[in-house]
Amino acid sequence: MAVSITAGASGARDYLGFAVTILASTFLMGSSFVSGKVLLNQGFDPLMLVGARFLLAALATLPLVMLAGRAWRAALFPRHLNARQMRVIAVIGLTQTAAVMSLLFLAMRTVSASTAAILLFTNPVWVAVGNRLFFAQPLKAIRLLGLMIGVIGVALAVGADLAQDAQPGAWVGVTLALGSALSWAAATLIIKRNPLPMGTWALSFWQMFIGALGALACAVLAGEHWPAHLTTQQWGWFAWLAIPASTGSFGLWFVALKRSDAASTSGFLFLAPLFAVLLSWVVLNTQLSLWQGLGGLLVAASIWLMNR
Repeated sequence: MAVSITAGASGARDYLGFAVTILASTFLMGSSFVSGKVLLNQGFDPLMLVGARFLLAALATLPLVMLAGRAWRAALFPRHLNARQMRVIAVIGLTQTAAVMSLLFLAMRTVSASTAAILLFTNPVWVAVGNRLFFAQPLKAIRLLGLMIGVIGVALAVGADLAQDAQPGAWVGVTLALGSALSWAAATLIIKRNPLPMGTWALSFWQMFIGALGALACAVLAGEHWPAHLTTQQWGWFAWLAIPASTGSFGLWFVALKRSDAASTSGFLFLAPLFAVLLSWVVLNTQLSLWQGLGGLLVAASIWLMNR
């Protein structure tokens, strides 16, 4: 009995730790849509903003790498890292950072921050489908029901948003945001199927650094530029976007992935668009319609069903 009680308490602490980690990660992810939208509205070029954001975020990760208890050189360049694993890290950086965020910020030029967030976080649907198609992982009936409810909730929220505040090229933005979700799903599956001999913060550094270089290269090719002058307020939004909303959210996301399976962890990502919608209402004065609210409730129900 004592062993059973101890094991139960340990399990409860583990789940509490996972819940706190995923809530913090998704809140910070949600805040990135609002801060990014603010800067895009003020004339920042999207690809240049993504590249600068993750370059600073990667540098901000280095102190955390050093605090992890290993020498920074051993942490960033593990002795047992082989060529194939280096290619996997590069692919993760190009998909999870460069592709996901570049497509997302391009989308936010024509759709609202809340719509972009909701579309990006259809990611759990594509993770579950990818697991089923490519790895023959069974999809239980309760999880399938949760996915279906989540998709309906997303459709209601996005449809209501576009009907309420449609912009020219909005459907192009919707397509780009869905492409961003597919890129994230691919990165999630790659991470879970390719364990790497590297700590969470070291992997987070390489993912963001490689992604930043990819986004900056695309920005230069597209003729984009960094603004000549930034106000104190703009520097504040950029600092939040780069460090808490990037370094913090991605690092915590990697921690959550290591604590649970890909489909269950990704299911909680439906919380991020809810945070984005609430923060958009507070910061950007974006109005929440009845249909958007109903869509949000369905998304919350899908989380519960997918993670029972």
